Amino acid sequence: MRLFRPTGHLELALVFGAGMRAWPPRLPDQPIFYPVLNRAYGQQIASRWNTAAPGRVGYVTEFEVDDAVAARWPRQVVGASVHEELWVPAEALPEFNAALVGLIRVVDAFYGEGFTGLVPETGPLAGLDAVAQRAVVVADPEAAVAECPVPVFLHYPLWVRMGAGEWQDDLRAAWGERHRHIALLEVGDAG
Repeated sequence: MRLFRPTGHLELALVFGAGMRAWPPRLPDQPIFYPVLNRAYGQQIASRWNTAAPGRVGYVTEFEVDDAVAARWPRQVVGASVHEELWVPAEALPEFNAALVGLIRVVDAFYGEGFTGLVPETGPLAGLDAVAQRAVVVADPEAAVAECPVPVFLHYPLWVRMGAGEWQDDLRAAWGERHRHIALLEVGDAG
């Protein structure tokens, strides 16, 4: 079953840390993990709700789950017919993660007004917001990818929207050397 999950940058950073192969455990106030069944619904949540939340960013991920395992949990329509979700109890998330087929992929990124992004404490991007990070990445993509891969992964679509250039080829080459299995979201594909 193909599923989508709108998410913010903190959860996506944890997914990245798991090699794009698992969703992190739910917090105590999150009893249900609810991926959605279509990209349009994921885009609505990411672009309208996530960009207005404290992180000011929404990503839409896409992933596959074994059909037989996915069928164990109820589908819920929570509005119009397009608003269909799969409700997975938090305690079943390890089983759900074990049934993932392939990697979790980012297919859309939406940045809201006031977005500052993930600000690392160390490395060449330390203390810089997402916009300021771009100049460092353009100047030395290899160092940024080597020492700060998570913000590079999260902010790449924003940086491309700020202006394309030769730096993209250098960054993609540096990324491919270290993280070949995790694709950067190309802006043409982004929301």
